[in-house]
Amino acid sequence: MTDLDQFRRDTRAWLEANCPPEMRQPVRSEKDACWGGRNPDFQPGQKEWMDAMASRGWTVPDWPTAYGGGGLSAAQTKILREEMAAIHARNPLNSFGISMLGPALLKYGNEEQKLEHLPKIARGEIRWCQGYSEPNAGSDLASLAASAEDAGDHYIVNGQKVWTSYADKADWIFCLVRTSKESKQGGISFVLFDMASEGVSTKPILLISGYSPFCETFMDNVKVPKANRVHAENKGWDVAKYLLGHEREMISGMGLGSTGGNPLIEGAIATIGLNDRGELADPLLRAHLALFDVRSKAFAAMSERFIDELKAGQAHPAQPSMMKYYGTELNKARHELVMAAGGSDALEWESRGSSGGAKARAWLRTKANSIEGGTSEVQLNIIAKRILELPGA
Repeated sequence: MTDLDQFRRDTRAWLEANCPPEMRQPVRSEKDACWGGRNPDFQPGQKEWMDAMASRGWTVPDWPTAYGGGGLSAAQTKILREEMAAIHARNPLNSFGISMLGPALLKYGNEEQKLEHLPKIARGEIRWCQGYSEPNAGSDLASLAASAEDAGDHYIVNGQKVWTSYADKADWIFCLVRTSKESKQGGISFVLFDMASEGVSTKPILLISGYSPFCETFMDNVKVPKANRVHAENKGWDVAKYLLGHEREMISGMGLGSTGGNPLIEGAIATIGLNDRGELADPLLRAHLALFDVRSKAFAAMSERFIDELKAGQAHPAQPSMMKYYGTELNKARHELVMAAGGSDALEWESRGSSGGAKARAWLRTKANSIEGGTSEVQLNIIAKRILELPGA
């Protein structure tokens, strides 16, 4: 038996013994995701699962153990994810700290910053949000105007961010600020600060779905220690670009769907029923579901290959744009099928029977998928230029 075979056996046994039954159920709504933080709203089984995985460093299995990770090799990390999938184990911790800030700190942070922030991220103690977009700086992010005035050992930050996901629930923010006007990209710095700092306020943005995951974030003379600046002053654009690649990788994951079972197929069967051959009664919807299933499996295979290439340092720098584009398109298609399978009943908005219009609200929420993290049009331009190497207009 090889070392990897033994690792698989040990991992399988540990997961079976420690993953709570509630954490093996399909993710049905946003409440099923565990975000941790200072004031978490844990559902049954979430804290136990998060703490158990964090105790082994398996919330971030491939991070170094010195920073709260599991210190696993790429092959071991892949085995862990395969064994989790085999028992339909949910992700123990959703975190912008894990998917975005952590990789940026590992690459650009100093040792003090890594030791201060990474273990807390790994244990789910701090929930982070992202301060990038502004009212006049969306796709053209480098036009941002939020300013950081030099005040000796700290900055005085003023300005506004918009579309800040979960800013009203986050504990800390990683934020782009302008420290120089001499150069557009070259005058940006990357700073971290506590959302409880004096002068920070948030205001939810009501979406068409009726939910408010996005916020406006206001900074009024906020004091940010220079020790919280990641990388050199005016070099934050380097950090920002690197982090965006990881953000797009994270967003692409929504194309893989929920853990455990197939809620889409199950919902279609429950609503429409089966014919006398045991097939979904609506042949057109059955064909659409089959095509979606093929595309979903192809995307899952492509995702696995992409992760392997990324870990090996062989991924094309523009690949996250390709993954983000197709993953979000796939997620939108999934929810279109959910609505088609549900018929007019799926449009119901408020009753207890529809869980407060969960299907319709989730469908509407997906409309933002092709905007957040860089619009689909921007991603297609990147793909055309960097991967296909098409000539410019």
